[in-house]
Amino acid sequence: MKAEVPADLDGERVDLIVSRLAGMSRSQARELVQTAGVRVEGEPVSPKRRLSAGEAIEFEIPAAKPGLVPEDVPFEVLYEDSHLAVVDKPAGVVTHPGAGHESGTLAAGILRRWPKVRGVGAEDRWGIVHRLDRGTSGLLVVALDEEAYSGLRASMRKRAVERRYLALVAGRPDIPTGTIDAPIRRDPARPTQMRVDPEGRPARTHFRTMASFDGFTLLELRLESGRTHQIRVHLASIGLPVAGDRVYGRPGGSPRVFLHATGIGFDHPVSGERIEVESPLPEDLRQVLDELRGAR
Repeated sequence: MKAEVPADLDGERVDLIVSRLAGMSRSQARELVQTAGVRVEGEPVSPKRRLSAGEAIEFEIPAAKPGLVPEDVPFEVLYEDSHLAVVDKPAGVVTHPGAGHESGTLAAGILRRWPKVRGVGAEDRWGIVHRLDRGTSGLLVVALDEEAYSGLRASMRKRAVERRYLALVAGRPDIPTGTIDAPIRRDPARPTQMRVDPEGRPARTHFRTMASFDGFTLLELRLESGRTHQIRVHLASIGLPVAGDRVYGRPGGSPRVFLHATGIGFDHPVSGERIEVESPLPEDLRQVLDELRGAR
């Protein structure tokens, strides 16, 4: 599609302009811009670039996707009732479809396990209330009907869902317990990464030392907010990068990102019952700790 920015969109961001011209969602337009699929006056641009009326914009409208297809994707179910479930996502599985990851997602596995979830929540991520990074393992709560979805989303907004993680970090914190209170935003120079930035969205992570090793520390973390890559970005910002994290600074110490969502607690959105679920460290991460204990 080739067009000039119309007068009524003068001064608007590129992603908004593309969404209006192409009739796609804002998130789809943003993804298209981030993958260099949009050019203005012949040059790629960032999603936040604001355009003037009359500027030439060019992009290809992606072919319509068939929608989420059920797939046999491995995961464990640690809690289930008629309204919701808590699942244990393996490392390496993407939570829901996105750029470069259209199949093999947890969302596809959830749809296969619970066909009734189709139509609950957002398209192509039916039932998904929150997410974990691809390299992170552990607990996710899944809504199986609209009542649970609305209630769980409200609990997330109120920060009433308790989420606990275990992370192995390079180095040792100056204090055994503490809080990292630092806003996070997407890095404009690296659109797939996040960074601490005063202009970002508020983010707070509490940490507690669980064990110390030679050059590494095992931390328990609790989230008040749920920003993308929050734990990894926050810990790297105070000089304690997560072991195995090739993106934010410490590729060694673990065969993959040593981050596991080990506990989740919330009030059931329908019954009001308190739900508490625990997930032990998976075998690959337990082996890392065993080797560190042996070395010590």
